[in-house]
Amino acid sequence: MATATAILDTLRTQLDTTEYKKLHWEGSFSDYLTTVLETPGVTRTAYQRLYDMILSHGAEDVYENKDKIPRYKFFTEFATKHADGIYGLDRSLMQLVNTFKSAALGYGTERRVILLHGPVGSAKSTIARLLKRGLEEYSRTDEGMLFSFSWKTEDGTGWAKDPMHGEPLQLVPEEHRAQILTMLNDQCKKPYQYDVKIKGDLSPYSRYEYKTRLAKYDGDWLKMLANEIKVYRLVLSEKDRIGIGTFQPKDEKNQDSTELTGDINYRKIAEYGSDSDPRAFNFDGELNIANRGIVEFIEVLKLDVAFLYDLLGASQEHKIKPKKFAQTDIDEVILGHTNEPEYKRLQNNEFMEALRDRTVKIDIPYVTRLRDEVKIYEKDFNSERVRGKHIAPHTVEVAAMWAVLTRLNPPKHASLSVLQKMKLYNGKTLPGFTEDNVIELKRDALHEGMLGISPRYIQDKISNALVAHPNEDNINPFMVMKELEDGLRNHSLIKDEDQYRHYKELLSVVREEYEDIVKNEVQRAIAADEDALIRLCGNYMDNVRAYTQREKVRNRYTGNYEEPDERLMRSVEEKIDIPEGRKDDFRREIMNYIGALAIDGKKFDYKTNERLQKALELKLFEDQKDSIKLSSLVSNVVDKATQEKIDVVKSRLIRNYGYNESSATDVLNFVASIFARGQTKK
Repeated sequence: MATATAILDTLRTQLDTTEYKKLHWEGSFSDYLTTVLETPGVTRTAYQRLYDMILSHGAEDVYENKDKIPRYKFFTEFATKHADGIYGLDRSLMQLVNTFKSAALGYGTERRVILLHGPVGSAKSTIARLLKRGLEEYSRTDEGMLFSFSWKTEDGTGWAKDPMHGEPLQLVPEEHRAQILTMLNDQCKKPYQYDVKIKGDLSPYSRYEYKTRLAKYDGDWLKMLANEIKVYRLVLSEKDRIGIGTFQPKDEKNQDSTELTGDINYRKIAEYGSDSDPRAFNFDGELNIANRGIVEFIEVLKLDVAFLYDLLGASQEHKIKPKKFAQTDIDEVILGHTNEPEYKRLQNNEFMEALRDRTVKIDIPYVTRLRDEVKIYEKDFNSERVRGKHIAPHTVEVAAMWAVLTRLNPPKHASLSVLQKMKLYNGKTLPGFTEDNVIELKRDALHEGMLGISPRYIQDKISNALVAHPNEDNINPFMVMKELEDGLRNHSLIKDEDQYRHYKELLSVVREEYEDIVKNEVQRAIAADEDALIRLCGNYMDNVRAYTQREKVRNRYTGNYEEPDERLMRSVEEKIDIPEGRKDDFRREIMNYIGALAIDGKKFDYKTNERLQKALELKLFEDQKDSIKLSSLVSNVVDKATQEKIDVVKSRLIRNYGYNESSATDVLNFVASIFARGQTKK
């Protein structure tokens, strides 16, 4: 048996302290200038570092309604790695990153409060959390490193860090800054997208230490820096309150503005003799400790008005006012988020015009594209995370479908239902509607996604369905839809009876759509006889080829040449709604498609043409449905031949569509009851 010593010895052989040493680098001010010349990016402002951090993860162009939109992998790949993937918000995130870019280039938005605005559960907090986490990790990389400095203690035995993590170049006196910047920018490694700049002044604590030690060296600031200053690698950390702050509203009686700008350390007043001595002050407010990084204001507009005043100077002037001290420079991203009611209150408050004027509002709406909404729930409800319970196909999809429908404005087109609008948004093509129509629909509903059901409600109800049926080995869409409907009456955000009825009606729409989906799946499973499909396809293609080339078809039984079988061709084409007037175009389209494949040396396969495959499957289903007698499932007696056919269909549902044994049986019983009532889909 291995001893404790042997275990530790094994671990020691794997130990590598290289990374630790890099992150805890220390050196002189001269060493730091060498680093600046080699890597000028260490002097970036908070906005520049944040923007570069996002770009460091890469981006890809995606097309949405003819517009090319950058999709930043920071919000997809990096976010997914941390179980915080964001979906369907590419436009909003593009606007946010463009704001960061403008601020990084000094175009004005660096003097604003960035306000994420949207309904509850729309990923505002997630975005803020990701930005903080991203900065933490970025500061640990060579590309994202930054530095601060500390002072040698009076007894010479230790070092006292600048409490606001100041930039070491701020130690250069004002009168020498222009000269040193010119030399640094002339000699630093190129290309570099930002000029090295020195912005702001030292914190009150470091100003005091600077003046005291400068007197000790008779004004020789270079000698003072060489002997009294140590530069160190700064690693941002929310837990350690280094460069990342978070402020959350509290009860007014327990809330104090010193939480933002620091407070007097009364224990040290006796030691230093004055409450205005910076050594007797704790520069540990959220705006202090977030210097060089980012501060998040949770539900910022719920703060007392007195707190919001602190944001005016912090955003516009990049200064804060600690008690008993002059205004102090800061360099940080100020990011807040709020809901619609609080934002409306800000708009209606004439005394807060100054804050409104210093705010850049970024709308973060709910997702209105079904496939993105599905991804949100699949993060938590998938086979890896849900153990011992099978999630039947479409269970998450129907919940997401209902959530999206509650967020859509009723379409102005009389011929378009809200369900069809959702399908258009999801990329489906509908007869009579083009991509330009989709753009027009979105233009008519600019604030779409700012109201509706929150993803949190959906997640709660799926969770309820998972635990509410302990004896079932799966959950299905009907279980989830029941949970969604039962919870509506007690939903805290439903304002009135009309809204309740509207959401309930949308659940009925989703139910009908689900019925159509599963009927289609069962139809395709019945018609999934590969040999029969190939024979039907061959017969259809022979007749189409003869028709388009004005030839006759050889009857495989009699050997006689006959006219193309119009009845057969139309029976297939009608399954996918090809009208009589369009049949020639469709047939020529098929033949041109086959010809293009032949030119490329490829063989035609009906599976490569989705419309034709669907038409063939529906035709075969129509031919076979009477032989399988699916409706007999609802009776107590099923003959052996029928049962064998049903078992084959069930196995296809399991293999091709992701059902398990019990959920496939449930679906077959459900569709069988529809057939028994004569409700077969046309």
